[in-house]
Amino acid sequence: MNPKVDFYFEKEKWQKEQQQLRKIALGCGLTEELKWGCPCYTFDGNNIVLIHAFKEYCAFLFFKGALLHDADNLLIQQTENVQSARQIRFTNVKEITKLAPTLKAYIYEAIEVEKAGLKVKFKKPSQFAVAEEFQTRLDKMPALRKAFEALTPGRQRAYLLHFSSPKQSKTRESRVEKYLQQILDGKGLDD
Repeated sequence: MNPKVDFYFEKEKWQKEQQQLRKIALGCGLTEELKWGCPCYTFDGNNIVLIHAFKEYCAFLFFKGALLHDADNLLIQQTENVQSARQIRFTNVKEITKLAPTLKAYIYEAIEVEKAGLKVKFKKPSQFAVAEEFQTRLDKMPALRKAFEALTPGRQRAYLLHFSSPKQSKTRESRVEKYLQQILDGKGLDD
């Protein structure tokens, strides 16, 4: 147990459930760290599983869950845009206790995925929709196109998803306008 993570398990919501998940993760020989404000369990420095809580549930988040076999059909893709991670959600301790052997098996499989060096094959940025408002700017501003193409694929995907998600053109245009300089500066959406 990492004392820097203890505070997380003292929260009122999902306290017992998350403490049970912690025992399971630590019981698999993983190293406990604090990442993104959540307990994260690693193997040889590689992220395996994270515990996080939401209003309706708490969950184990497997970083490369898309590569797990999921014979028990437990893994959930949070949104259609999540390519690698998968969750197993819980609403009570009994569920976790009942599934403990299965959860350990999923963790051990995730460790084997890391040992084997398997990688999730991500969609290329060119496979994502480009908001018309952003495409117009790319066509009119060669410097913007060059700067955008120089970004990492992950940063490109983040921008494309952010720009194309609003339903109203006015909102899409506003988002593009807001981030033009950041793209020109070679920075990602959250940099």
